[in-house]
This record gives sequence, structure tokens and C-alpha cells, in this order.
Amino acid sequence: MSDTNTAVAELKKPAEPLFSKKNRRLISDPLDDNNPITVQVLGICSALAVTTQVKPAFVMAVCVTLVVAFSNLVTSLIRKSMPSRIRMIVQLIIIATLVTVVDQVLKALPATYDLSKQLSVFIGLIITNCIVMGRLEAFAMANKPWPSFLDGIGNGVGYGIILIMVASVREFFGAGSWFGIPLISKGTVAGDFLASIGYVPNGLMFTPAAAMFIIAIIIWIQRSRNTKLIGVS
Repeated sequence: MSDTNTAVAELKKPAEPLFSKKNRRLISDPLDDNNPITVQVLGICSALAVTTQVKPAFVMAVCVTLVVAFSNLVTSLIRKSMPSRIRMIVQLIIIATLVTVVDQVLKALPATYDLSKQLSVFIGLIITNCIVMGRLEAFAMANKPWPSFLDGIGNGVGYGIILIMVASVREFFGAGSWFGIPLISKGTVAGDFLASIGYVPNGLMFTPAAAMFIIAIIIWIQRSRNTKLIGVS
């Protein structure tokens, strides 16, 4: 009888709004307090490799966001019927399928075809990106589909924000441009000012070490602003 009453109570419980405070935090927390790169320290390799320019970094961020979000969604939908012994194999199949779809779409679109050739290796390596598998294991396997989807969106966007920040600094100071638009050249205010103090765009910012230093500075600024992250690793 008590089981029946419990079931009836569950049915009468009002449904949680799609964008409740709890669900909104799944998107907002990875943007800062639980950022996958600066706090969880995941996805560092791609952050070093694809951030020489903003455009490929942006495309990579979109691809990772889509893969994480839909991998979370599919995994959450089938988690109860997934045998625990082969769960990681199933997760890899889901991720690999989505990565293949993303890769083929990039190649099929005229606007992204050249970028698909530039990012070909790195798009394939999304399969091994720790963020994707980490969110499947840490969240999607234990939560419902909608929260899992939001968690994927939040972590993908949080990852993308850091990629674009790093790429913006590297492209601006390395090539004198942003998103392919020349900003530092003779005749421009920025170009004349930097030239007057002896700075010229150089290839130093295109080295992985430069990206590591930029990420380190971002982490330092984040922890200086939010002291509760000090000691988090």
C-alpha cells in the first residue's frame, strides 16, 4: 500500500520547468566556476593546437559542443539498458558516430570545406577529448536526458569560450588580425601605435608554449577573481 501511495505522490509532483534554476546552472557553471579547461583541466591539448586563429577555434568549439551535448543526450536515453560491462565501448561508438557526422557536414558545406581540411585531424580527435567521455561518465550515466543535454551544452560552450579567448590573443599579436580581419597594419590606429613602440606581428604567438602561457594567465585571473577556486585541481 505504501508503494502505491509513493507512486501516486510521484505522479502528482509538478514537473520541473525546462529552464529551472537547477537546469540553468548546468549551463552557467561550466562557463566559469566549473570550466572544463581552467578548472577541470580537460581538453588542454586541443586548446594548444587549434587556437592559432579564431575561425578554426570557433568551428572546433561548435563541433565539440554538438558532440558533447548529443552524446550526453543519447547516453542518458539508453543508460538504463546499457550493460555496465560494455558501457565505455557503447559510449565510444556514440561519440565516434557523432564525430563522423560532424566531420562529413563540415566537408559538405562550402563555407567550412577549407576549415575541414585544416581541422581534419583535430575533428577526428574529438573522440579522445577528455571532456566528452568525462561528461558521459560523470553526468549522463546518472541523469535524465534534458539535464544531460544542457550539461553538454554548458561544457561545450565553456570549452569554446577559452578556445576563442586564447585564439583571439594569439591571432591578434601573432598575425595582426582577428577572425581573418587585419587589425594591425600600417595606417591603422592600432598598427601605428604598436609600430611606434617597436612591436610587429610575429610568429612567437603561434607556438604551443604561447598558448600555455595564455591559458595560465586566464587561470590566474579566474582564481584571483574567484578565490573559492584556489586549490581546486
